[in-house]
Amino acid sequence: MSINFATNNTVEITIEDLTIEKVEEILTFGYRLKLSEVAKHRIQKCRDYLDKKMADEDKVFYGINTGFGSLCNTVVSNDELSQLQENLVKSHACGMGKESSTTIVKLMLLLKIQGLSYGHSGVSIETVQRLIDFYNNDIFPVVYEQGSLGASGDLSPLAHMSLALLGLGEVIHKGKRTTAAKVLKEYNWKPIVLQSKEGLALLNGTQFMSAHGVWALIKAKQLFKMSNLVASVSIDAYDGRIQPFLDNVHIVRNHKGQLYVARAVREYLEGSEIITRHKVNVQDPYSFRCIPQVHGATKDAMDYVTTVIETEINSVTDNPTIFPDEDLVVSAGNFHGQPLALVLDHLTIAIAELASIAERRTVKLISGTRDLPPFLVANPGLNSGFMIPQYTAASIVSKNKQLCSPCSVDTIDSSNGQEDHVSMGANAATKLLEVITNVESVIAIELFTGAQALEFRRPLKSSIIIEQMLKQYRKEVSFITNDIVMQTEMQKTADFIRKYKIV
Repeated sequence: MSINFATNNTVEITIEDLTIEKVEEILTFGYRLKLSEVAKHRIQKCRDYLDKKMADEDKVFYGINTGFGSLCNTVVSNDELSQLQENLVKSHACGMGKESSTTIVKLMLLLKIQGLSYGHSGVSIETVQRLIDFYNNDIFPVVYEQGSLGASGDLSPLAHMSLALLGLGEVIHKGKRTTAAKVLKEYNWKPIVLQSKEGLALLNGTQFMSAHGVWALIKAKQLFKMSNLVASVSIDAYDGRIQPFLDNVHIVRNHKGQLYVARAVREYLEGSEIITRHKVNVQDPYSFRCIPQVHGATKDAMDYVTTVIETEINSVTDNPTIFPDEDLVVSAGNFHGQPLALVLDHLTIAIAELASIAERRTVKLISGTRDLPPFLVANPGLNSGFMIPQYTAASIVSKNKQLCSPCSVDTIDSSNGQEDHVSMGANAATKLLEVITNVESVIAIELFTGAQALEFRRPLKSSIIIEQMLKQYRKEVSFITNDIVMQTEMQKTADFIRKYKIV
């Protein structure tokens, strides 16, 4: 599925590929959605086929006229099929824990609309259109983070998302929490009456995991660029050498990410008076010298994860899968989250390493070496200076190490053993975003520290790119002369790195 950017701030859903960049554009510019005629045709064709199949044949199809999970051999009569689907949604809405952000829920809506639009799920146009209505009017069902095994799809989170279509559960609308029933009444919409297969199509699927993966990649892209720029600040602040970033060193190893980072750092430091001056130190510590190798490995991981996530968000992941042209209704396992679980764990580890090495650079900057004062204050002893921000960074890095224990190696069977291998990808998804937030904090502490250290190199100047960034930064965070409440400045720095755009 791709998007055709139409008039009136609307994008048209078609049947081509969607990318992370396109999703980011939709979110950033607040585009509304509409179904293309091609998508409508495919949805209706599949629905018509399923209706005819159920009317003409006395056959049993999993989840369409049977119970679910280990109740798959319990047949349900045709006059109870709508109730079966409604019961499915209500009974599976079992989430606990924190509520998912409205951004995640918006992405879940978008990705569920996308998956259903391929015409292999048996849903009605009316049901897909109501999802679009929710998306376009910023109606966000309350979804909980805990409850999905990432196996039969994200059953519990998607059940909470789907409750609102039935006029049940709660939603966030216009910044307020209210009932779905009130919102439907406000828009003069009737609750959706689910037809055969529709509840299962809504609940089966990987949209909770995928939404987290998409949002994580969007945030990680900005964070990765910022980590390279902040590392460049630290290199000049520490009076580091440029030689480890020369092309020839990285070409002979030839990892793409490594070469990319080396070139990025050279670009950020181009024109610096500090980087080109004579160096007393023959060699820098690994946390400086090996920035291309460490950051570059993260870049390669991000690129790989992107290919998997983009494949997933352009896939049909509910069950059973319907093929009208082949006259097939196949009960299989496209809802299983293992492809996502593995890469979500992979991305968690890769992003965490940006913080791990950043904290080590922070230690060097406050260590009182290379003509920098201990803890980066002119009167250490009376002032503790930047001693404790590094404590905070160390604490966060340690927390990340705990969070990096992979979820994808775990499995606990469910549904009386019918679902006997699960991915735990939803747990991988939620902790990935926690790690990204943690890494933002550690990179912020490195910038807070590096900017302070760089002032002790004056009157020498760093590069134009770095000096321009620091000029903007100093509008929000000042040089520290004597001890102040540091948390306020650290939080300002974290906010700065999230919003500062690197061209």
